[in-house]
Parts: sequence; C-alpha cells; structure tokens
Amino acid sequence: MAHNTMQPSAELGQLVAETDTGGRSPRGIAAVVVGTLALGWALFQLWYASPLPFALGWGVVNDTQARALHLGLALALAFLVYPSSRSAPRDRIPLLDVVLAVAGGIAGAYLLLFYAQLATRPGQTTTADIVASVAGVLLLLEATRRAVGAPMAVLAVLFLAYIFAGPLLPDVVAHKGASLSRVASHMWLSTEGVYGVALGVSVSFIFVFVLFGTLLDRAGAGNYMMQVSMALLGHLRGGPAKVAVVSSGLNGLISGSSVSNVVSGGIFTIPLMKKAGYGGVKAGAIETMSSVNGQIMPPVMGAAAFLMVEYVGIPYSEIIWHAFLPATISYIALFYIVHLEALKLGMMPMAAARPKTPLQRLHGWSLGISGTLAVCGGVYFVALGVQAALGAAAPYALALLLGLLYLVSAWLAARAPELPEGIDVDRPELPPVWPTVQAGLHFLIPIGVLIWCLMIESLSPGTSAFWALVVLIVLMLTQHPLRALLRGLPAADSWRAGGEDVLRGLLDGSRNMVGIAIATGCAGIVVGTITLSGLGLRLMDFVELVSGGSVVLMLLFTAFVCLVLGMGVPTTANYILVATLMAPIIVELGARSDLVIPLIAVHLFVFYYGIMGDITPPVGLATFAAAAISREDPIATGIQGSLYALRTAVLPFVFVFNPTLLLIDVRSASEVAMVAAASILASLAFAAATMGWFRIRCRWWEVAALLLATFLLFRPDFVMDRVRPAYQQLAPSELNALVNRLEDNDRLVLVIRGETIEGDELGKTVAVRLGPKLGDDAAAVARRLGEAGLTLSRLGDKVEIAGVRMGSRAARSRVDQGFEVIALKEPAGGASANWIYLAGVLILALLWVGQGRRRSPPALRVPAAA
Repeated sequence: MAHNTMQPSAELGQLVAETDTGGRSPRGIAAVVVGTLALGWALFQLWYASPLPFALGWGVVNDTQARALHLGLALALAFLVYPSSRSAPRDRIPLLDVVLAVAGGIAGAYLLLFYAQLATRPGQTTTADIVASVAGVLLLLEATRRAVGAPMAVLAVLFLAYIFAGPLLPDVVAHKGASLSRVASHMWLSTEGVYGVALGVSVSFIFVFVLFGTLLDRAGAGNYMMQVSMALLGHLRGGPAKVAVVSSGLNGLISGSSVSNVVSGGIFTIPLMKKAGYGGVKAGAIETMSSVNGQIMPPVMGAAAFLMVEYVGIPYSEIIWHAFLPATISYIALFYIVHLEALKLGMMPMAAARPKTPLQRLHGWSLGISGTLAVCGGVYFVALGVQAALGAAAPYALALLLGLLYLVSAWLAARAPELPEGIDVDRPELPPVWPTVQAGLHFLIPIGVLIWCLMIESLSPGTSAFWALVVLIVLMLTQHPLRALLRGLPAADSWRAGGEDVLRGLLDGSRNMVGIAIATGCAGIVVGTITLSGLGLRLMDFVELVSGGSVVLMLLFTAFVCLVLGMGVPTTANYILVATLMAPIIVELGARSDLVIPLIAVHLFVFYYGIMGDITPPVGLATFAAAAISREDPIATGIQGSLYALRTAVLPFVFVFNPTLLLIDVRSASEVAMVAAASILASLAFAAATMGWFRIRCRWWEVAALLLATFLLFRPDFVMDRVRPAYQQLAPSELNALVNRLEDNDRLVLVIRGETIEGDELGKTVAVRLGPKLGDDAAAVARRLGEAGLTLSRLGDKVEIAGVRMGSRAARSRVDQGFEVIALKEPAGGASANWIYLAGVLILALLWVGQGRRRSPPALRVPAAA
C-alpha cells in the first residue's frame, strides 16, 4: 500500500468475484465459451432494449420469449462461473458443471424453444413439460445456492414444500394444495411463477442499467469521481472520510453493487482514514455506509428499484423524483457524521490546502456552481429550442450538438494532466480542482443523456439506458485516440485500448447480471407460491393479529423481516420477497386504520431496509469487504456501521407518515425548497443526537432537544393535525366537484365500506392518484377516474365502486369492487403545517448559541507519520 498504483489484494478480488461475477476464471476453450455466452447475452439485451427490431421489422422477440432466453443464459453461465463449493476448481470447469450448464440453458429457455407447441395447448401439460419444469426448478435452486447463497435456495424450497403440504397444515395456514402437474405449469410454463414480473424487469430494465454502470466504470468514471472528490474535499478536517462519502455518492450514480463499491474506493480511502486518526473500525464503517447508500442514489439505483416500476405502477422517472430527496439528505447526514467524528477526535487536514482567502474561496465556489447551472440550463433550453424548431429532424440536430459538446469536453480533457489511478496512501496530495474536473467532463455526457431521456423525453428505462449506452460506447471507443490526437501524439494503439475496454465492460456486465437474474427467477418461486396457495390473505390476518392493528408495530415487524432476510438474501431478492408479502398488507392495514399510505412510500421502506442487510452483522457482505481492507473485526465494523446507518434507517418511518419527504402532494418549487431545507436540518439534528455532539459534546437534555427538533422538522403535520384536522369530510354526492378541484397527480381520498370475501363488514380509507384533468363535465370526470382504473356507479346520493381494473392504480391502492363510498376527504385549508418548522429551527438556533458560549478550541490530533 505504498503508492497510488495500489490494487485490491487477491482475497478482496476473490470476494468481489464470488459476490458479483462468480469466482471462476477458466482458461483456454472454456474461457472462450464463457466469454461468447456473456458477450452474446449482452448483445441480445442491447438489441432487445433498442428500437431497432421494430424499426427494421426483424428480430422482434416478445416478452415471454425474452424472459426464457434471459434465464436460460443466466443458468448456463451460473454453472460455468460459480463453483459448486469452496474446494471446487477456479481455473477450469468440471465436466459435471458443463452438463448442468447445458441442461440449465435448455430448461431455462424451454418456453422459447417450444413456444409454438405450448401456445397450441395452453394449460395442457405433457410428460415432457413436467420433466422440463421439475428439472428447471431443481437446476434453478442449485444455481441460486451457488450464485445467490444457500439461504435463498432453502427459502424457496420451504415455499415449495408449503404448496404440497397445504392439506396437512394447521387451519390457520392450511390450503387445499396442488398437484405436481399444476405446480409445474404454474411455476415454469406461465408468467405467474419463475417467469413473472421480477424476471421481466430483469430482462427489460436491470440488465441494461447494470451494463451502463459497468461500462462507465470501465471507461474511468469511477476513478474520476474519486479524484474530483479528493480535489474538492481533501484539504478539509477528516478529508479522507469526506472523500469516501462524496465519491461513493457519485459512484452511486453509476453502480448499484455495495461490495465492489467498497473495494474499488475503500482500498484508498480506508487506509487514508486510518492514517487521519479515525481508526480501522470507524474507517471501515464509514466506507461501508458510503458504498451501500449508493443503491438509493438516483438515477441508477440498486436493481430492486427497477422492480418498483411494475410493482407500484409508475414510471421510473417518478421513482427517481420520489427517491431523490431521501437519498440526498442521507448522504448529507453521513457527511456531517464524519465531520463530527473529526471534531470529536481533534483531527487536522491530511493534505495541505492551497493558500486562499475566504473571498477567493467564495468566488471559486460561486463561479463553479453558477457556471455549472449556466451550462446545464443552456444545454436544456438549446435542446428544447431545437426540438421546437426542427420537429421530426430534431434528433439528428441534437446528435450533432451532442457530438460538438463531446469534442469540446475532449479538448478540455486533453489540456488537463492525466488523472492518476487512485490516491497515494502514504503521501496524499491535493489535486488541482479545475484541471481535475476538466479531465473527465466527457463522462457526464452519457449520464446526462440518461437523465434527459428519463426525465424530459419520458422514455422507458430500457430505451433510455440503450441510448445512454450508445453514447457511452462511442465515447469509450474514441476518448483515447481523440485525446492523443489533440495532444499531438500517435493514436494507433489507442483505438485498440478503447475496443478492449468496451469488450471487457460487456463481459463484466453480463457476469455481474448472473446473480441478479438467478435471484429474480428464484424469487418467482416464492411469488408463485403466494398466488397459487393464497398465502397473502392468510399472512394479512397473521400480521394484523401480531401488530394489533398498529401501523408502527407493523412497520417495525416489516423492518425486522427485511433485516433477517438480508442476512442471507441479496437486496434484489429481499425486496421482491418482502414487497410481495408485506407491501400490500401495510397498505391494506393502514387503510383500515384510516391512514393513507402511498404505495411508493411502502416500497421504498422495504427497499431501504433490504439494503441494510449489506451492513448489519453477522453476515453483511459489504462490511466484511471493508473489514478485510481495514484488518479489523467485521462484527465491530458492522455494529459501528449500523450506528451510522440510524440516520438512514429513520427516513423510511418518516416518509411513510409524512409523504412530503418523497415530494408527494408538494405543489410548488418554493414548497419543494422548504421541505428539502427542513428535512436536511432534521437529518443533521438527528445525526448530531446519535453522535452526542453538536458544536461540542452534548449533555443529555441537549440530545433530547435535538431529537425534539428532529421530530418537529420531519413531522410538522403531526403537531398541526392536533390543532386542526388534515382533511375535511365531504358527502359522496360532491364527487364530481372534488375531482374537478384536484390538480394533476393529486390523490382522491375515499372512505369506503363493504363486505369482505369472508362476509365480514370492513371500512377503510383509500387514496387513488389521478392523472391529468380531461374536462369539467361528468363524462370527463368518469374518464379521469377510469384512467386510474376506477369505475363508479351512482344511484341518487349513493356512490358504489362498480369496477376496479386489474393492475391499475386503484387496484394497487387496495380499492375493493362492490364497496360503497360513504365519504370523501379533501385537504383542509387554514394554517400550513410548515409553520411548525420555525419551532424546530428555533430549538436548533438556541442550542447552537448555547453551545457556542461554552465552547473551547479542541486539541488537534496530528495524523500518523508516513
């Protein structure tokens, strides 16, 4: 670890491989076979995500066929690159694994290979179908054991056993069971089981985003993010920890793998943090939290985030909108935590800052921020102007402008010195800010294309990622020769380097996807069991009994389930399982408690707590990777990381009860700014309370005051609702008038009552998000409700729910057909809950002044000698 060319150790490299890409690296013909399959998979996914098949009228693959090919290739690669045991060979592929790979490929692709025959006899399984299905399930379970882990495979086996043992179980969980033929057809020959929604999202969205992140990192963007972070923050107190936080947050833009993020950045930042005085345990915990939180950072969040598109029924661009603020304040709070640790430990900066007056620093930051905003605004308005002026020809003009932008950024990069590969751990130096920034500005272009396509053009996630990948591949092929030409150097060898980077990135992207594809397929077994046996209804009764109808206890139970599953199940599978089992239950029981919980809030709740499994001991993989670098006890590192994670763990509870944190029901830019500012202050106050340090060490009553300020800033609605009700109740006859008053994307809140399937009387409060207004007359109101999946019938003043379209927003909001609407709810006017923010800010101001009066300069700790 003596210089900046430091690389991960063999043990760390093996840990990343076994976690993300498979621990086997065969040679010779076996390597060619693995590479061909991986490359073919990547090229197929690019073709499937592109508009070319429909534009050319050739190579069109329907969704079911694509899922079958996707799983078949994943199963084949799983047996080829994931060894069967720790003692199995890593440099060659045993014959048994070759046989299993061939069998897995055929079984996985069975729906594709025999698509025409299966289409002619729906529901009529043959002996061959049953044999293929049983073999496919067994092979999938073994692939899951290898690529995902034994706990996930065991869980799937238990769910399968539940199907067959249904008639033998106690009444509370008993069901009539199913025959082998029916189970086989349900699990392997339909889209209700293995080939369900989760695998479909893996095919459509996840693969291309994983490929995008892998290629962008291969292009050098990951190192660029770290160097920029070092240039901006390396001179600060506790600088290495702040570099770890910011660089991991930036890396979260392109990568969703916790373990690889820990290793790629941690080999530099953890030794630097130890040298600065944080100690190995805290250094490992900070890097773990920084890297794990990358999965919640838009636009390229963890793989589970793409599943929300199907489960919640909203575009991915809206998921980014809702997830952005919590992710941002989580990183800001972690940055503040490492700053407080630096203050507590009395640290000095490791790298000397360049001498600048405060005015010069302010001028530099102002120029940088205003310049960035000016460039982004200029690009945005020029692009909109070109679209408005040229119409159908606009894409060609925009491509030309994008090329010019790339040439300008390449010219700037050529004028800057080459970025070092990593950071010199023993002699850290502060890179110059602007030359470091300009050396990689071209890396922002594909990220910008992705965000533009998602947020402005409202393209699908898969199509958006495809166009971003096209731009990225062109960039990777040309960046080295273009830089050489602009520097007056020979460029012949640079073309080959770019091609090798692209090829290696495609291969790594496919291998990164094997575990995710296998996990989504295996999770389909669990989902199929729930739909086949009706377990969801029985589980709802059980959770209601355990929680006593308390939403808080129900959320605590769900968080506990996520953490327990996270001990042996990866984030994606964890999310699928808990979202399928618990998310509908939380929404339903919340509705029965007269609490309207947005579906996106519930799914983000599950997502956040699923991620925590990478941190919490005893088996958090990211924690083990960090502990291997810091050479400290992984359990102690995990406990410290869990303490730092409290500022993230509290957020899901906040946005379930106060959805404004997800920017739901926030109507103006000024209100967005107010909610963001208050949430950031609340998160900082909570971080200070958990650390017991604000400006100086806190007394017990100061910690209590910080927690009170946190509550007031996070939950102003709780206080204001005690002063005046949040909603005013209206008669059902006022439905049309209310729908006309609601703006686009507002929620229609209904109080409904009716009989359940069991004949019990049930009342609950539900909320359905409405689309754009379509007019003011009764027909327009009916169309607007119909677009949300809701059909109402009126008989005098009585309003009844006549129909709920399957898969619609109304269905996902747990609206029941046949129930009567007994009341409507409209947000009450009067004083805004935002006035409560003032009380929280006042408490923080008083604490700040009070601690300042008894503050004395801390003794500075000198970093360890090199």
